[in-house]
Amino acid sequence: MNRFEQRQQELLAAPKTWLVTGCAGFIGSNLLETLLKLNQKVVGLDNFATGHRHNLQQVQQLVTPEQWQAFRFIEGDIRELSDCQTAVAGVDYVLHQAALGSVPRSINDPIATNNTNISGFLNMLQAAKEAGVQGFVYAASSSTYGDHPALPKVEANIGNPLSPYAVTKYVNELYADVFSRCYGFHSTGLRYFNVFGPRQDPNGAYAAVIPKWTAAMLAGDDVVINGDGETSRDFCFVANAVQANILAATTALGKSEVFNVAVGDRTTLNDLFHAIQQRLSANGAHYQKEPLYRDFRAGDVRHSQADVSKAERLLGYVPSHTLSAGLAVAMPWYIRHNS
Repeated sequence: MNRFEQRQQELLAAPKTWLVTGCAGFIGSNLLETLLKLNQKVVGLDNFATGHRHNLQQVQQLVTPEQWQAFRFIEGDIRELSDCQTAVAGVDYVLHQAALGSVPRSINDPIATNNTNISGFLNMLQAAKEAGVQGFVYAASSSTYGDHPALPKVEANIGNPLSPYAVTKYVNELYADVFSRCYGFHSTGLRYFNVFGPRQDPNGAYAAVIPKWTAAMLAGDDVVINGDGETSRDFCFVANAVQANILAATTALGKSEVFNVAVGDRTTLNDLFHAIQQRLSANGAHYQKEPLYRDFRAGDVRHSQADVSKAERLLGYVPSHTLSAGLAVAMPWYIRHNS
């Protein structure tokens, strides 16, 4: 039995109360689903800026009525300290996922990104400290590595940020470290690497690449690749991120830490295109077009790959899904919800 399996057994035996901010979003709703299936009590906070009510409805369909009754939803905003204070009351663990994601969004509107990702984060951190929660985990980002050229990415070595979004995520880590030093309130940041899976929004200007390309292929539309297609990423199935959150919340580390959350592999955009194409074909959906190429996108790093050994060592994190395995799980959902 690995550490995550052991932790799930412990939670089933002694349920806790969790707060998931951004619970109507992609990662947040997957955390909500897993926690409810483990018979936990969950408080959810969301303002639907990027999350969707239908994500909550889908979770409700996937759990029992009794499990759903253990969920309490608060429609609120992390930019309001009072909403954060209300949400953390009586909570054991906080999984803070609420944020305005996307590098291009932050370049187009740095003020909104700052207000949510920095001011909102500080509100949540302060509210959680005041409430004396046992564990505080927040969504950090691989964008923090910026222009540091080394591969794989190791937590201690970061470069200059390449976007306002990357700045906000780095400031989160700085605040977390200062709260640990000044107040003895420890938290854990998870630097996500290109997370994908069910309930990830394929629509809009800031959609992530896998759901966006999958939706385009299903519709018979063109797939556009930024650059030459040799840009590479460490694509991480959402179950890996869920595992890391639960392990991080329930592991006492004695200080604030950050961890990479990924697989430790690297896939080019050209190879990703063919992987999605092949997985669709295996599900009876055939796409024959070649991709279109355009200029590189501002703020994007060229290559990204994580070293996950620190998370393996200190948290017991072991990725359960490779890119291929994650696509196999996610593709039926994409097909069902894009038809």
